[in-house]
Amino acid sequence: MLEVVRELENLSSMLLESETIPTDSDISASGSSGIPTSSLYSERNSYVSGDFPEAGSDLIPRWRFCLIGIILVLLSCHLLQLASAQITHPLEVDALQAVRRALKDTGKNLNRWKKTDPCVSNWTGVICLMDPNDGYLHVQELRLLSRKLSGKLAPALGLFSHMTVLNFMWNNLTGSIPKEIGNLITLKLLLLSGNQISGPIPDELGSLSNVTLLTLDGNNISGPLPKTFANMTSARHFHLNNNSISGQIPPELSALPQLLHLLLDNNNLSGYLPPEFSRMRNLRILQSDNNNFEGTEIPNSYKNMTGLVKLSLRNCRLQGTIPDLSSAPNLLYL
Repeated sequence: MLEVVRELENLSSMLLESETIPTDSDISASGSSGIPTSSLYSERNSYVSGDFPEAGSDLIPRWRFCLIGIILVLLSCHLLQLASAQITHPLEVDALQAVRRALKDTGKNLNRWKKTDPCVSNWTGVICLMDPNDGYLHVQELRLLSRKLSGKLAPALGLFSHMTVLNFMWNNLTGSIPKEIGNLITLKLLLLSGNQISGPIPDELGSLSNVTLLTLDGNNISGPLPKTFANMTSARHFHLNNNSISGQIPPELSALPQLLHLLLDNNNLSGYLPPEFSRMRNLRILQSDNNNFEGTEIPNSYKNMTGLVKLSLRNCRLQGTIPDLSSAPNLLYL
């Protein structure tokens, strides 16, 4: 801001030097010049009264009016930016307050959340960035790992348009996963492991096409795996083990080109192991122990999963022969 003021002072000085307003001595000296004294008085009085000559006149050329206009526009834009700089977007302030109301902070880890501005006051676990498009600070990460929090996840979590990390791992949260989290299209890490979250996984999470790591393990989640997970094309890690997820594993998950880890062990899954998983050439770990695939076999197509490092299917009531997995040179655990 100081730099802008100094620039304006310099420009003003230049204008004054080049277009000096007539003084009394100038007027007196003009008496012998042939220029009518009344004319000079009239011109000077117009400056004093604020009635500047029109643009394009001899006293003030047109380009100087243009320059003054440009300076005023730039100054206005700069002042508007300063007015919104260093404060959190109001919508996200309201959203954080709603998140806080849904939580119980028995460990008093969120005491800083009572201060004025979330980003400026460094609220615990709140990491922000400036968006030059609107001049506001936006919540980029919400990291509340192991904070002894209970309560529920608020639907307002879906209002953070710039969020990349949502981490509530290893707390005591209950309730279900809000479907509104599916609105966080910039999200890359969704980490909810080690809570007591229950209910089904919302289909809306399938809209998180930028998520690379999804950890829901160690909860009480029930219901089926959403087929919409096939739309999470950036996913590399699905950790869904140690829940009560039931039903058929969606064959549609085979469409995930970058998936490395698929952990489904210790659930209530049934049906069959999808043969289509053999298309997942980047898959390194397929872990589905302690489910119920009674009466079915390990698909013979799994012999084509050459990138496997671990294939764990213990206590799944499978039958039949084990495919020849010798084409997977890095397989260490079977």
